[in-house]
Formats: sequence, C-alpha cells, structure tokens
Amino acid sequence: MSIKRRLAVTSVVAALTLPTALSGPAHASAPVPVPPVPPGFHWGVATAGFQSEGAAPDSNWRRYVDAQAETVRDPYANAVDFRNRYAEDIALAKEMGVNTFRVSLEWPRIEPRPGEIDEEALALYDGMVREIKAAGMTPMLTLTHFTHPGWIVDRGGWTNPSTVSSWLSFARLVVQRYAGQGALWITFNEPTVYRSFEERNGGLNAFQSGAMMRNLVSAHRQGYDLIHELDPGARVSSNLAVKPPPLQWFDDAAFIDKVKDKLDFVGVDYYYGASLDNLTAIHGLTDEFWRIDPQPDGLYYALKTYQRKFPGLPLYVVENGMPTDNGQPRPDGYTRADHLRDHLYWLQRAMAEGVNVMGYNYWSITDNYEWGSYRPRFGLYTVDALTDPSLTRKPTDAVPAYRETIAGNGVPEGYLPKRRPAWCALADLRTCFAPLPVAAGAKAWAQPG
Repeated sequence: MSIKRRLAVTSVVAALTLPTALSGPAHASAPVPVPPVPPGFHWGVATAGFQSEGAAPDSNWRRYVDAQAETVRDPYANAVDFRNRYAEDIALAKEMGVNTFRVSLEWPRIEPRPGEIDEEALALYDGMVREIKAAGMTPMLTLTHFTHPGWIVDRGGWTNPSTVSSWLSFARLVVQRYAGQGALWITFNEPTVYRSFEERNGGLNAFQSGAMMRNLVSAHRQGYDLIHELDPGARVSSNLAVKPPPLQWFDDAAFIDKVKDKLDFVGVDYYYGASLDNLTAIHGLTDEFWRIDPQPDGLYYALKTYQRKFPGLPLYVVENGMPTDNGQPRPDGYTRADHLRDHLYWLQRAMAEGVNVMGYNYWSITDNYEWGSYRPRFGLYTVDALTDPSLTRKPTDAVPAYRETIAGNGVPEGYLPKRRPAWCALADLRTCFAPLPVAAGAKAWAQPG
C-alpha cells in the first residue's frame, strides 16, 4: 500500500484559490437507496510483508530504511510481528466475517541470495495460507509489494532485463506451491507507485524509469500466463493506484493499458480524491496524510471510470482505508467507521448503476510500517509498534462497523453518507454543475461556503 504525493500536487495546482468543502450529512428524509451486494462478494482485509512481518531481510526497502536512518521518521523495529502473529490476525478477520485475506509473499525472504531458497520462509507462508484456508477465507496472494531482494538491487533492480527472468523463477516456485488453493493472484502492487518509490529513494534516476516500467509490464504479461499454466482457473490482476486526471491517464498508459489483455479483473486502490473544493491533498507533500480530507464519492467515480475503460472485466477494490495521526481521533470527528461505511455506500451506489464489483479489501487489518513511519495509522486494529512491547491489537470503531456491514451484505438501504459529495470533482467535471445527490429532494451543493 502507499499514498501518492502526485495526487496532492494535482489537487493544489487545480484549486489554489477555491474554498474548502463542507462536510457532514445531508438533512433529508429520503436517501438514495443502495441495494445489498450479491452473494459471492469478497469482503476482505489486507496487509503486506515488509510493512507487517518484522525481521525484514535484505531488500531495497531494508536498505532504504537503514541508509536513511537519520531522515526516516521511525526505525523499522519489528513492524507488528505478523510473521509470528498471523494466526491471531487471521482469527480477528474471521471474527468480523471477512472471507478474503490479502498477504504478500516476500521475494527477499524466500530467495535471500540468487538461487538459494529459504525453506523456513516457505514454511512461514505455508502457515499463512493454511490458516487463511482453515478460517474459510480466500487467499489473495501478492507476489511483489514494493520490495525486491538486495541481490537484485546490486544487479540494477528493475532496470536490468534479467530481473524479469529472476522474478519469473520466483513466481514459478510460489505459484506451484500454492496452486489449487483457490487464490486470487496479484502480480505487482501499484506498479507506477513502485516506480515512484524507487525514484524517490534513489533506486532509479529519471532516465531509468522507462526501463523499469517496460520490465514490469513484461514480467506481468509473462507472469499472467505462468499463473494460468500452473493454477488453471485462477484469477490474476495487478492493482492500480487511483489518482486524479490527468495523472491517472499517464499512469494508466505506463502499465495497465499495456497489460489489459492479461487481466482477469481490475484491481483498484482508492484513498483520496481531488476536487475544486478540497485543497487538503497538499498535506501529501509533507507525508501528513492524516490531514487530508477523505472524499468517499471519489470511489464511485473511480469505479465508473474503470468499468467504462474495461467493460468486460469485473473490478475489485484491493485497497481502501483512512490514516489517523498516531491513532488519535480526527479533529473533524470523522471516524474510521464513518469512512468505511461512506465508501461502501458509494461502492454499492456504483454497483446499483451496473458496475461489476467483485470485492472490497480494507487496508489494513492492523496498523503497520508505512514506508518510513508508524505515524499514519490505517488499521482496523491499532497497534503501538514503537511503544507497546506486547504489540497488542486494539479494535477501532470500524471493527464492529465492518462486522455489521458484512453481516448485512453492505450498508443498509437507508444509509446517508456522513460526507457530502465533492463539488467539481476532477474525475468528473459534470459535478461542477450538478454534484451527485445522496438524498431525494436534497438541495444541490454546487455553491461552497
């Protein structure tokens, strides 16, 4: 998972002089109804290896954190020790009614040196998959979530074409091991953000970015065929990070448009929208993501956009969540439960209008290491990784909210979102004239202030 600085830049450039959005529920007695989700819907949670497992092996990110010890906000410590506590976290997910659990299978841990396979690491992932299956859940297995082994770094990382064949050998090993488990497969988590992280941390220079993307495209295309060969009937994708236009157009052209014939569903990660009445994405420039005002209706626009773009494919919200500042309440009173329900309302609203959505994952099951800092807290269960030696999982208000929502197959028909729809959303400029209503007879909110 990551948060995108470039979203912040776009929002600010587009809207420097405009007032901020109003928030709060619409005061109307007849909400626009949303139907429940259909049977077979994937209700999920997610996590990722480097961010949660602890005891990180040599990798690009282990090196970035160690080399930048004086500038990263927090040391890696032991993350939330998921490698020893995965059974506990999977049980917490089961108790909520979750039926899909996303993990990443860390290449740096499995193959710490070229051609050398760590059997202890494989046993770790065997246990995770076994526990997920025993809980009655579908495993969603990510092959690469922003990390690659240190020996790949030494060979030039993803700028070296040989990395494609090395990655395919790793993928073959993993897919053969977990074929037949009914897994959903993700090849690369947010490929364009993977590239951006490498640029930001010095793993790439500006002239090497194109080579990395070409190799990621090649690896995905061949990986897709490999997975279908080894795990017939499996569904394969790569999740994209939603950004506002025009950044999204450039990102799509760099990866997803080049693999569109090698996707069984479209993975969508949505965190923040951008509109002419919401300047708060500027806080992404300083990594203070908890200060960005969420825009739940942006998920609706993202789903509508990608259904039009890929009309024959189902969509899956692979990541969605909200950071808080070290687990403290937001000053505006908007809670994690509000955020969860509001986004699911807009997901169901899109489905009611014909968008084929097969699943939703909340990011994340617990707080974790957010690429240099423990301060942004995304977890359904909060964990004080730096101050609590016991790493106790403490439920947020979103835990009962998610449990109730899953049991009800979505938010109830009469649910009214806490956040008002954006005025002049960059994803759909028609909202400059007629913002989406959430209640029958509700007054338009096109005039901010």
